[in-house]
Amino acid sequence: MGKTVLITGATGGLGEAFARVFAHEGYDLLLVARDQQKLDALARLLTVARPVEVKTLAIPDLASPGAAARVVEFTEREHTDVDVLVNNAGFGDYGPFAESSLDRQVEMIDLNVRTLTELTYWYLGPMLDRDEGRILNVASVAAFMPGPLMSTYFATKAYVLSFSEALATELKHTGVTCTALCPGPTSTGFWNAAGTQTSSLFSSISYASPDDVARFGFISMMNGRAVAIPGAGTRLLAHAVRLLPRSVVRNATYALMK
Repeated sequence: MGKTVLITGATGGLGEAFARVFAHEGYDLLLVARDQQKLDALARLLTVARPVEVKTLAIPDLASPGAAARVVEFTEREHTDVDVLVNNAGFGDYGPFAESSLDRQVEMIDLNVRTLTELTYWYLGPMLDRDEGRILNVASVAAFMPGPLMSTYFATKAYVLSFSEALATELKHTGVTCTALCPGPTSTGFWNAAGTQTSSLFSSISYASPDDVARFGFISMMNGRAVAIPGAGTRLLAHAVRLLPRSVVRNATYALMK
């Protein structure tokens, strides 16, 4: 096929699912994650299943200053054009903002917003030069509403959605597309890592399959959709919160998050 996809956060639930989907579709892969051993194990699985090339880059902290530049330097060193960029890496945190760690909140902004923006900027230029390319930014249904008890996380995803929609419009008459994928809760390690086990909402809902979400995201990206929301219930929620008064939305979200 001769196309290469770069996936960040590639060894965790949704990132790994993306890797499987793109490998199945014949893409060569550049996988970025924290743990080299997990990257190597995933690379072995992918190359056994499909005749694709997999290159890996371990970066312990993709939120750190200069981390995104290291990714770009890696692709330049490998003389590899990135045809598809999947900005999947991100994390959340649960609890009252005033009781949280400021360092963790800033790290969340750095990874979910700054690193995503930098990678998009650096790979978008060459895509435009080739008049071909696709960007898939993983947002969340959280992007559509304020999120008491996960205030910074919800705000970062609102940025990802707004940023991606704006880019999609800017790129409308080019060969490059930008898609914001906005899943609801998905069966990955994300929510446990965020510390949501005590939330009544996250202990009672059903979770989507990472493979289903990744496949939906891939199809939506290939179709050039600006916003992709998997699941009828999630789409209904995303549209409903735009019609309700903001006070109702934030108070209802707070009640559920508790």
